[in-house]
Amino acid sequence: MSLTKNRVEESEFEVRLPDAAADLDQDEEWYEVLIDGEARRIRFHDYAETYVLPGVYEHLYYEALKCDSPRTVCALLGEHLEQEDRRPDDLRVLDVGAGNGMVGEELQEMGVDQIVGVDIIEEAAQATERDRPGIYDDYHVVDLTAMPGDTQDELAAREFNCMTSVAALGFGDIPPDAFAEAYNMIEPGGLVGLSIKEEMVSGKDFSGFSRLIDSGIASGALEVKLEHRYRHRLNTNGDPLYYVAMIAEKEGDLPVSSGKGL
Repeated sequence: MSLTKNRVEESEFEVRLPDAAADLDQDEEWYEVLIDGEARRIRFHDYAETYVLPGVYEHLYYEALKCDSPRTVCALLGEHLEQEDRRPDDLRVLDVGAGNGMVGEELQEMGVDQIVGVDIIEEAAQATERDRPGIYDDYHVVDLTAMPGDTQDELAAREFNCMTSVAALGFGDIPPDAFAEAYNMIEPGGLVGLSIKEEMVSGKDFSGFSRLIDSGIASGALEVKLEHRYRHRLNTNGDPLYYVAMIAEKEGDLPVSSGKGL
C-alpha cells in the first residue's frame, strides 16, 4: 500500500491507498486512514465518513490524487463569462453537491459574491462551516426531490442565474431527478457549469443521468457553450481519470421523471 502522512489539528494521520494490483473500479475505491494508531477503511463514495475527519478530504483527493475539477470547471466558467463580456459578480450561483465547499471557494476567488450550497449530507455542511466559513450565503442540507415548501420558496426567492455541480454526478451521488429539480430552479438563459465522466458524453454510458443530459441537449433545453476534456484526478493505481467540464446555457426545463427521493 502507498502511504502519505499529514496532521489533523493535534492528531497525526496516515492515509493508505490500495496496492496498484488491486485494480479497483472508480466506485470500488477505498482508503485506510490511521489516526492516533486507530485504522479505518472508508470507501471513496462514503463521503460523510471522510468529511468528519478534518483535512483528510483535501489531503486524499487534492494532494495525493491531484484532483483538479473545481479549478477546471470554474476556470471554464470564467472563460465563458469573459467571452460574453459578463462579470462574475453578476452571478447568483446554486452549488449542487456542494460538499465541503471546494467549488464555492473557487467561485468566491473568481469574484462571485452570491453563492448558495446544497447537499444531502449533513456532514458536508458541518465540514464547510468548520473549514470554509463564510464561503456560502446559505447552505441547505436537503433532498432536492423532496424539498420542504419553505426551503423551496427560499431557494426560488434567490432567482439563481447559474448552477454548478462538480464531480458529483454519476455513481448515484446525485440522481437524475435531483439534478433536474435543481436545474429547473435556474432562470431561463442562466448558466450551468458541471463536470461528468467522459463516458457519459461519449455514447458509451446509458445511465439515467447520461440519458437526461443527452435528452436535454437534443431537445434544446441545454445549449452547450464550452467543453473541455481534462484529468479529473488519479485513481488509486496512479492512472488518470478523465472527465469533461461543460458550460451550458439553460433554454428550458428538464423532465423530472420518478418523483422519488435520493
